[in-house]
Amino acid sequence: MTTLPKPSALISKGLKVQQINNFTLFKFTEELGDRMQILLDKKKADGLTSEEALELEAIGELDEIFSYINAVMVARANGHT
Repeated sequence: MTTLPKPSALISKGLKVQQINNFTLFKFTEELGDRMQILLDKKKADGLTSEEALELEAIGELDEIFSYINAVMVARANGHT
């Protein structure tokens, strides 16, 4: 049985903090971004293994979390609550 990797396990090697304009945002490292693209391409070609599908799910979850955090930070910086 294959289990879903914890998205938090990807943070240490897959996350960077980047200054964009006046904002400090969470971004994927090039390595993790490339890995996600490879997995997405394999999914489109219907070639993902079960382990890769779980890895893609974990990366996708992390992407959603950081997209939300980044959006909240930008909204607050622009005076929105």
